[in-house]
Amino acid sequence: MAAKKKKETPLMQQYNGIKKRYPDALLLFRVGDFYETFGADAERAAEILDIVLTQRNNGGDQTALAGFPHHALNTYLPKLVKAGQRVAICDQLEDPKQTKTIVKRGVTELVTPGVALGDDMLQAKSNNFLAAVHFGKLRMGISFLDVSTGEFFVSEGNRETTDKWLQNFSPKEILVSKNHRTDFREQFGTAYHTFNLEDWVFQEDYARETLTGHFKTSSLKGFGIDAQPDGIVAAGAVLHYLGETRHRQLGHIGGVRRLASEDYVWMDRFTMQNLELFRTRDPGGVSLLDVVDHTRSPMGGRLLRQWLALPLKDLEAIRKRHRIVAHLNSHPEELGPMREQLRQMGDLERLIAKAAAGKITPRETVHLKNALQAVIPVKQRAAAAAEPALRDLAGSLDDCQALRERIGAVLLEEAPAIIGKGRTVAPGFSEELDELRNLAGSGKDYLEQMLKREQERTGITSLKIASNNVFGYYIEVRNTHKDKVPPEWIRKQTLVSAERYITEELKEYEAKILGAEERILDLEQQLFAQLVVWMQEYIAPVQENARTLARLDCLCGFANLAGQHGYVCPEMTDATDLRITQGRHPVIERQLPPGESYVPNDLHLDREQQQILMITGPNMSGKSAILRQTALIVLLAQIGSFVPAEAARLGVTDKIFTRVGASDNISLGESTFMVEMNEAASILNNLSERSLILLDEIGRGTSTYDGISIAWAIAEYLHQHPARAKTLFATHYHELNEMAGSFARIKNYNVSVKELRDKVLFLRKLEPGGSHHSFGIHVARMAGMPGEVVRKAQKILVQLEKSHAGEELTDGLHAVKEDMQLSFFNLDDPLLEQIREEILDLDIDTLTPVEALMKLNEIKRLLKSKNRASS
Repeated sequence: MAAKKKKETPLMQQYNGIKKRYPDALLLFRVGDFYETFGADAERAAEILDIVLTQRNNGGDQTALAGFPHHALNTYLPKLVKAGQRVAICDQLEDPKQTKTIVKRGVTELVTPGVALGDDMLQAKSNNFLAAVHFGKLRMGISFLDVSTGEFFVSEGNRETTDKWLQNFSPKEILVSKNHRTDFREQFGTAYHTFNLEDWVFQEDYARETLTGHFKTSSLKGFGIDAQPDGIVAAGAVLHYLGETRHRQLGHIGGVRRLASEDYVWMDRFTMQNLELFRTRDPGGVSLLDVVDHTRSPMGGRLLRQWLALPLKDLEAIRKRHRIVAHLNSHPEELGPMREQLRQMGDLERLIAKAAAGKITPRETVHLKNALQAVIPVKQRAAAAAEPALRDLAGSLDDCQALRERIGAVLLEEAPAIIGKGRTVAPGFSEELDELRNLAGSGKDYLEQMLKREQERTGITSLKIASNNVFGYYIEVRNTHKDKVPPEWIRKQTLVSAERYITEELKEYEAKILGAEERILDLEQQLFAQLVVWMQEYIAPVQENARTLARLDCLCGFANLAGQHGYVCPEMTDATDLRITQGRHPVIERQLPPGESYVPNDLHLDREQQQILMITGPNMSGKSAILRQTALIVLLAQIGSFVPAEAARLGVTDKIFTRVGASDNISLGESTFMVEMNEAASILNNLSERSLILLDEIGRGTSTYDGISIAWAIAEYLHQHPARAKTLFATHYHELNEMAGSFARIKNYNVSVKELRDKVLFLRKLEPGGSHHSFGIHVARMAGMPGEVVRKAQKILVQLEKSHAGEELTDGLHAVKEDMQLSFFNLDDPLLEQIREEILDLDIDTLTPVEALMKLNEIKRLLKSKNRASS
């Protein structure tokens, strides 16, 4: 006989009904003073939050249970969201005292990694972008929205462009249609937190209707996105998702901005990673952002991240920023006070977003008023500046006088974070509220008068009036005076040494006082809610203030950076050449030990005489630092910053490409060499006449002969290409120095060293001419390599150098074979001989990069066949 199904309790029936509507979310279910989780949710919550997992009886069954006090929500909710959980907050929708049945409950908010407004879940100087990616027929659409600031961007393009935007904006959550979840993983990996929506959400008609409905417009032409159907679909999906997550008060999302890749310097994902703009490969490393961020406000810090990811190409816009930085740098008496006032702003952008969403607290509203008050001296200073561009910024600032005065009239300066935890509304604003407060506040005097009167009437001098939570106000009489108690008093409680009584007068007074306190709370909540609604008329001017102050904060930060570290204003031109005098690496120079100074270097590149610098030198000599510092100087100049150099004359760069070092991408199943070739291919297929290309140790991911061949072919391709892109080519293949004799615009340079007997001193100075050997054995000795290994390497090196003078490579190695105790492969293998002969027979002068890769693939197949045969 089948077991009889146990009956669920009414509470669990209600919980299960709500949970069915939010199957993908962890449900926080309000029960009295606690938020509870049940079943699998409880197990996840207990693990993430490190709270006790227990069990609850559900009609005879045991259900997993874990919870925490409701007042601790701001402590536990961020932990759940940061762990990647979607959290549905289910609150009690009615007062339990007002119902005799189960309390009505419902989900009031769905918080996800990409949709968060609470300060505890956000980083002050980082945006919290929600993204959507739409796979169109020919192109991809992408959109980004930060609901905490109201910033909304949209774009469309190919896979590479979409990948670039994802790298630039680092979204916390990405929406993808269920049909394309596999496509997204294959093209962009699994590092992103994604959520899949139903496919019907990604329809153009629905997206247009969603967007025009939100913005209350008849079309999207005014936003410049009307001709981007795939981008519109992505933007519509984002707004749809906000509705699904119960975020419906979105007045702060007042527009959407088209991202045009042609407006900014192109940097692919490899370049952004290699230059370490925002994070380093070393967890304890220092990024460029860490060094150049001198902003004083959260909104300035967020804008600086966007500027670093999207350097300008517009020459006049770059020069305008430089003029403001130059003015502030030369007027420290203006810069210092302005930066202090910016520090007092707080997060104006997120405060007004909270007001728009109806989630701002009284204390935060007072902070908003004070931030707007601090705008006034900033506006006055900027308006009085001699620099016209700075005066233009002042013209964009609105002191919002009516808003400040209204907040000041309604709220006390010391208003609490939660209404009811102290006085919120200022005296004099509401006559009714003032009368209620007088009534509640005069209670002490009334009780003292009553006590004095009753003492005189009864003759009981020890009479007391007090109250408790059980039966309110009472009169306490010691047992020695019980015979004097008037007959109309009602005995309520008997103690060991006293009796407690109530009177009709006392109960009337109690009702009056309690009614006044409840009415005070209701009235304060009502008046504050009215203020928040009224404030929403000022969303647009406050947001414009925040954007202007963020720009000013970035530029003040640049001026402070320049003053502290000796940066200079670069001369920006419309030419294509690049000339840096005594340039320095902005990050490395700040990490040097005390007393040690960075060795600066001059560098010149153009498209006519000196297009490609072939830079040789030993490992650890500073080749990579010179490459990176060149790119960082260009990047800093084009975001409007001064640069670490004595002087710099820079033509505007439109693309920066890097191929730095050999790094595996094992997570995508790609080898070191495949990653290297992917990056190199991206460069060769996208270069332009204003590109800056940095190639560091190209070809290192394969064997020596292959590496030299590929490096040579790439350098030749860059030289012969009509774009003549400016290139820095650092290599340990000294054979590439020979290219300078055959190609007019390739010049040899080396990072100088000084040999001292068996030691080598790195001078880190870039000088004309090639380097003849790598000093690798010196570096091995400095690294602590065992002496036996170093001596053996020295002997092999001598033989290899002889082979360049005419001996065969294998002859040179056989000469030391008897003395060799470290053998990793059989050097006289017939297959290796065959491969060597094929490479020697290649005509490198006529070999194209594609043919080189095909030959390499053929060699790889030969080696694989040999490995299978031997195994």
